[in-house]
Amino acid sequence: MEVTRERAWETLTRYTTSESLLRHALAVEASVRFYARQYGEDEELWGATALLHDFDYEIHPTLDKHPQDGAAILGEEGYPEELITAVLSHAEHLGLPRDTPLKRVLFACDELSGFVHACGLVRPTGLDGLEPKSVRKKLKQPSFAAGVHREEVYAGAELLDLPLDEHIANVVAALQPIAAELGLRTA
Repeated sequence: MEVTRERAWETLTRYTTSESLLRHALAVEASVRFYARQYGEDEELWGATALLHDFDYEIHPTLDKHPQDGAAILGEEGYPEELITAVLSHAEHLGLPRDTPLKRVLFACDELSGFVHACGLVRPTGLDGLEPKSVRKKLKQPSFAAGVHREEVYAGAELLDLPLDEHIANVVAALQPIAAELGLRTA
């Protein structure tokens, strides 16, 4: 089966109706595609993997089912093993190795994309002018975007062997072109 964005979007929207989950998928997709371009990797495969990483969350919202039961669905639909194992590896509770660039990037972009999106939502200029320093300051406020696992944000940058500020700047740059789709103000 050929992996395309259109096919991944169709699968995602068949299982996901929540606007916030769809926006999260778009944010992670933009960030993962950014890194695919930087690393000279298959942007279509990487983007589709990012779109699908939480596709089953509405039907499997608990750790005993997400994403492992969703992975079985992806397999039945004919998605390649590389995509499925990357989706599985993004879940910290499964303890799977992140032994490929795709697995590392998906993990590194998941929580941070959500956090940067949240930062943009509370700023009058959205993502425009958002500096890594401001994101780091918000990371230190446990009540802000409380659902984001801070330790995974830090671990993600480390996994990519990047300074946190550089990883934050990359994610901000990746999300800026889709700010309107994410419901963010644009200058």
